[in-house]
Amino acid sequence: MEGYAKGLEGVIAGESTICQINGEKGQLLYRGYPIEQLAKHVSFEDTTYLLLYGHLPNQQDSALFRAKMRNARELGPQILDMISHFPEASHPMELLQSVIAYLSAYVEHRIHHGPTCNCRETLHQVAQLPSVIAAYHRIRNGLRYIPPQKSLSHGANFLYMLRGELPTEEEGKIMDSALVMHAEHAFNASTFTARVVASSQSTCYSSISAAIGSLYGSLHGGANERVMDMVDEIGTKENVVPWLEAALAKNQKVMGMGHRVYKAKDPRSNLMEEYLLYLSEQSGDMRYYDILKELELQTRKRMEEKGKPIYPNVDFFSGAVYRLLGIPTKLFTPIFAMSRVSGWLAHVLEQRMDNRLYRPRALYTGPEPRDLPSDLP
Repeated sequence: MEGYAKGLEGVIAGESTICQINGEKGQLLYRGYPIEQLAKHVSFEDTTYLLLYGHLPNQQDSALFRAKMRNARELGPQILDMISHFPEASHPMELLQSVIAYLSAYVEHRIHHGPTCNCRETLHQVAQLPSVIAAYHRIRNGLRYIPPQKSLSHGANFLYMLRGELPTEEEGKIMDSALVMHAEHAFNASTFTARVVASSQSTCYSSISAAIGSLYGSLHGGANERVMDMVDEIGTKENVVPWLEAALAKNQKVMGMGHRVYKAKDPRSNLMEEYLLYLSEQSGDMRYYDILKELELQTRKRMEEKGKPIYPNVDFFSGAVYRLLGIPTKLFTPIFAMSRVSGWLAHVLEQRMDNRLYRPRALYTGPEPRDLPSDLP
């Protein structure tokens, strides 16, 4: 059928002014700004402002927005109670999806009266997801809940609430930068999910809850978790070559290498590699860095011999960065969600400005028209 593309591969489904990706050149831009510049020089709070309002804030707007986000971090007793009583065997992504829907009940929604929304005012989703993740971790491990500290950046405060101690200045900057790098990535599966739900004029909370459900899927979020599983299996730098040869013989994918969009090196992976080197040197533990760099070298060498150049994506180094920051592997995908929520919200708001309900066609491949059998019971 003309125009058919399985999985909507390459299909343009809408217009957007939020994010541009040039996969051939390895470029990622938010509202026209290169990710390398944003991640190095702009806070996650100001990046969120950029995504939501379309421009970087001036000094006054930055201060006001920062105060608004930081004042919204604290969790109410009903949310803490929900976290405490959530099923023990559940995954934290299931908790995040449920919490967003629960928060919605405490907000007056205006969407049905036109394309307006109070999400820029409440900032519940952006400000409170890190608090929920940190509280989940501590409560699950028999530790007391740590209230947020307004003097800290978004990334530094998350580490403080998670670990119960103030991070170093550089740790806080690295965490904040990692959140910036994951904040937005155009029409990926979870973002498209958010826009589809928004197109029905549902609430931003419903849209973001649905996006979290999409991110929870094994083909979308969680790649850096599997990278670390792979690193743990390899064990040492010396074991990289035999492990890789055995993996390739079984047509096993090397996690974190290659990307569906980027045909050059993911620009975020360069920054993550830099942060991993710094944290490795600071901790005196080079094992993760040495394994990953050797794995990158050997994988690229073998794939280039086959005429299939391949490069690391952001997930290749990010899991090791998080682990050296003291973050458990189970929280890697929730951290992805607490970063990407800024982008999701920006897309929901953009969808409402020129909305059309998504209604694609399906290519029917079932039986031809037929009559019921004469011997029905």
